[in-house]
Amino acid sequence: MRLLILPAAVLLIYGILFIIMPDKTAMAIKSSGRVFLNLTIPLCLVFILILALNLFLKPAYIAKFLGKEAGIKGILFSVTAGIISAGPIYAWYPMLKALREKGADSSFIAIFLGNRAVKPFLLPIMILYFDWIYVLILTGFTILGSLAAGYCTTFVEKENRR
Repeated sequence: MRLLILPAAVLLIYGILFIIMPDKTAMAIKSSGRVFLNLTIPLCLVFILILALNLFLKPAYIAKFLGKEAGIKGILFSVTAGIISAGPIYAWYPMLKALREKGADSSFIAIFLGNRAVKPFLLPIMILYFDWIYVLILTGFTILGSLAAGYCTTFVEKENRR
């Protein structure tokens, strides 16, 4: 019952506003519908990925690639996955939480999140505007920054466990 309070309240507010200002309310409903549709596709994709994770990936397998002992493989995997990932960041949070619960190390998740700033499809445009040397240096520093964030995450977690 508590789950229905917010949707019922929103519908009630839209209903009242529709009586008072039908044109503006109709525009707001259309705008809300577009936002909802834009969110639905990435969220469905993430839920499908979580389902696949739960069905096919066992904690031991995740620990091998993203656990504390993964080493350079985990770093390279996290960097690459962060660079090629697409969609809004909040859509990735449920999957990252599921990975963490299955044994992925927080440092690799931090590296993944940091490397989401590197967008391969934007690199040609960036090179056009800023030159390839600038883009290469910026991309390198972004990747190094994500590695530093991963290291700091590990350090802070160790300090908190004491």
